[in-house]
Amino acid sequence: MSEPKRVDPKLLEILVCPLTKQTLEYDSDSQELISRAAKLAYPIRDGIPIMLVDEARLC
Repeated sequence: MSEPKRVDPKLLEILVCPLTKQTLEYDSDSQELISRAAKLAYPIRDGIPIMLVDEARLC
């Protein structure tokens, strides 16, 4: 299994939840960006955050 691609730390500093506009937490194990306010986890695929509410899972 290949190692997951890393997300640029500078990108993580500026990304916010598209629903709540609140900051996100990076979960490197699950390769997701977590919005505690919206209770959503946005997937990261091939190092690219997928910031679509329809693509997020409830957490």
